[in-house]
Amino acid sequence: MQAALAGDTEELEMDMSSMIDLVFLLLIFFMVSSRLIIVQIDKRVNPPTAKNAQVAKNAMGRVVVNVLEDGSIWGQDMLELTTTESITDYVDQAVQMHKESNIETRLNLRADENVDTRIIKKVVQAAGEAGVVDVIFGSYVVER
Repeated sequence: MQAALAGDTEELEMDMSSMIDLVFLLLIFFMVSSRLIIVQIDKRVNPPTAKNAQVAKNAMGRVVVNVLEDGSIWGQDMLELTTTESITDYVDQAVQMHKESNIETRLNLRADENVDTRIIKKVVQAAGEAGVVDVIFGSYVVER
């Protein structure tokens, strides 16, 4: 087998069109097969700060509940949860949705720093009634 030699006036070129096609196909494949996870943050909540706070590595399976300074409780989709039963139903809907995908549901509780802890306890107990025992408490990370 002989290698093609370039003459003085002729340059060898590599056809990159198939490589470009492959890159675009891989890009489209990963865009279609990946799942975008969006956690909406309620700007009305001012969470507490903590020195040992850590960002949770896995964002899948979260159901976000926000507790405002006035004690009102809101779901991620801006639905006000006025009773313990409405909190339990809201979390249970997320549990049923995540069950279809074999994802464990976790409560992401974002409470204002000035909220009475009895309200936080009420939300955690309502989530427990819906079968959610893993709770992530939202807080700001303070520089160490």
